[in-house]
Amino acid sequence: MIWPVKSAVIVTAIFATYLIIAGLVYIGLGIFSGAKGGWSRVGHIVLGLVYIVAGVIAYANLGAAATTLALIVVIFIGISWIVDGVVSLSLLGRDGSRVWTLLYALLSIIAGVIVIFSPVIAGLAFWLLLGISLVVLGIVQIVRAITLGKDEKAFIGTQDAAAV
Repeated sequence: MIWPVKSAVIVTAIFATYLIIAGLVYIGLGIFSGAKGGWSRVGHIVLGLVYIVAGVIAYANLGAAATTLALIVVIFIGISWIVDGVVSLSLLGRDGSRVWTLLYALLSIIAGVIVIFSPVIAGLAFWLLLGISLVVLGIVQIVRAITLGKDEKAFIGTQDAAAV
C-alpha cells in the first residue's frame, strides 16, 4: 500500500523469474524425455523458449510489464464477471430465488462492463483492495499468533472441566 508501483514491479519480477525457470524446465523436458514423441519434444522446447523470451522481455522493462500484466488481469476479471452474469441469467428459470439471481446477474454484468471500460481505475482499486486485505489479514494473523497459547489453554481447561 505504501509503494504500490514498486510492489507491482516486484510481483512482475517474481513472475518473470517464474517464466524463465519454467522455460528451462520445458526445454529440459523436451531434450531429456525419451518417452515423448518428436513433436511433443519440439513443442516443449518451443514453449520453453517462448517462456524464456517472455521472462527476459519482462525483465527488460519491469514497469511496462507490470502495467501490461495488471491490465490483462483486470480485463480478464471484467470479462469473467460478464460471463458469470450471463450464465446466471441463463439459470434464472431454474433457480428458486429469481429476484436474487436477477440482481446478481445484472450487478455482475454492470460491474464487468465498468471494469472493461475503465481498466486503469479498476486496476488501481483492485490493487488498493488487495493491499488493504493483506494488511488486515496480516494483523489478524499476528493477533492469532499472540493469543494462540492463551486460547489453547482455555480450550483445554474447558475440555478437562467437561470430562469431569
